[in-house]
Amino acid sequence: MEETLMSSASGRSFTRTLACSLIAAALLVHPMLLATERDGDRQWVGTWSMSAQADNSPLQLNGQTLRQIAHTSIGGEQVRVRLSNFYGRSGLVIGAAHVALSAGGSAIVPGSDRALMFNGLPTITVPPGAIVVSDAVTLDVPALGDLAISLYVPGSVAATTFHEVGLQTNHISAPGDFTAATNFTSTPTLSYYFLTGVDVHSAEAARAIVAMGDSVTDGFASTPDLNQRWPDLLAERLHSRHLTSRTAVLNAGVSGNRILNDIVGTGSLARLDRDVLLQSGAQYLIMTQGNTDILIPDLIGLPAQNVTPEQIIQGHRQIISRAHDMGLRVYGGTLFPVEGYPFPGFWTPVMEQKRQAVNNWIRTSKAYDAVIDFDKVLRDPANPSRLRPDYDSGDHVHPNDLGYRAMAEAIDLALFRQHDDD
Repeated sequence: MEETLMSSASGRSFTRTLACSLIAAALLVHPMLLATERDGDRQWVGTWSMSAQADNSPLQLNGQTLRQIAHTSIGGEQVRVRLSNFYGRSGLVIGAAHVALSAGGSAIVPGSDRALMFNGLPTITVPPGAIVVSDAVTLDVPALGDLAISLYVPGSVAATTFHEVGLQTNHISAPGDFTAATNFTSTPTLSYYFLTGVDVHSAEAARAIVAMGDSVTDGFASTPDLNQRWPDLLAERLHSRHLTSRTAVLNAGVSGNRILNDIVGTGSLARLDRDVLLQSGAQYLIMTQGNTDILIPDLIGLPAQNVTPEQIIQGHRQIISRAHDMGLRVYGGTLFPVEGYPFPGFWTPVMEQKRQAVNNWIRTSKAYDAVIDFDKVLRDPANPSRLRPDYDSGDHVHPNDLGYRAMAEAIDLALFRQHDDD
């Protein structure tokens, strides 16, 4: 949540994101049309997602290929991908795009490569602020497996739309179109560029959970390449049980994200439509946010953005109401403890009082369809404003892999069984 204060793997410092003036472009497609598009007794359901952020010190691509790895939550017999130029300042040309099964590193499984088309054409220009979806291709996509999505971007392009804390080794080629290559020499990156979603054509009973939050939902401080974010671990649990095995989990976490203001990513109220309500097959939302709204303003010298518990609660209520209007069940995660982060002023007793006030509302208001008490799971019984030592990654704010697993295991899977009124 507070990665504005840390050095990223790429060495870039976080800055405030662009104003979300382009949100209307993402709403040109009615959410219900995207979420319920069907073909016979099957439908499109998201199996993987990453939320777009603005990069104000962007990677410069020069006619190169990006091969990016998406870890699926459910499988299917057909696949399509979603690309975003949401923060672009000019049209993004995709010269070629392919999808294949990953063989590890930058390699793909021979025979699994499929060229992607866009309305029957091999290339597309994505306008600034827009999202595009590829045509479907037939591919036996495994649950809890890895897909390699390769994008050739011709010309000189500033990759202003990305997701920084990807925690997955992705691959940038030398100049050239390597989208069909079985393997290629590459430069690694732990970020994602332009790729924001993967859908599979799946059984009608399939549905998706969207997890919206800050750095803890994003999985910050978990082990890269091992898929130890709590949404990934929740997907593993769901897949292991028959009644929930067709339930996908989509990660809409952004490190440093707030509900009411932008900072590292567009605030949740502003990104709700494109990151949650437009997700294919979304039927559930887990919302875990509010700590960064409390902690960040004084820390980075923006006292005018200080908010009260009542303002945070109002933001939660807005998200609940809009998600309910789209037919989603909405579950609230309590705010986890954060005392001890080694920056002066990051935590104060007054901030703790705000956290407790928001948590009390989440637990008692009955505004959410159910409550997931992450605070109870993660807090130190001997000092409840701090993380349990065995769940602490070392910065006293973010869980380690064991802590993320505890979060996933605290979620009652009965919340995601088929409901009679669905």
